[in-house]
Amino acid sequence: MTIKTTLDRIENTIAVLLVRPEETTKINIPVSLLPEGSKEGDILNINITKDVQEAEQTKERISSLIEKLKNKK
Repeated sequence: MTIKTTLDRIENTIAVLLVRPEETTKINIPVSLLPEGSKEGDILNINITKDVQEAEQTKERISSLIEKLKNKK
């Protein structure tokens, strides 16, 4: 999924993005995550994808840690 936004303003180290086309929903992100040279009024795309593999690895790691804790008792 791609979210199209407008860079509304920069407040210190935070960029305020407005989700297009309505521009009523705000997304705050660190300025350091913006593409170089971004400025107020620019149109920016945010891509959101689900990382199934990493989520599964995290679940397995947490399950392993829980098992270790259970075995300590």
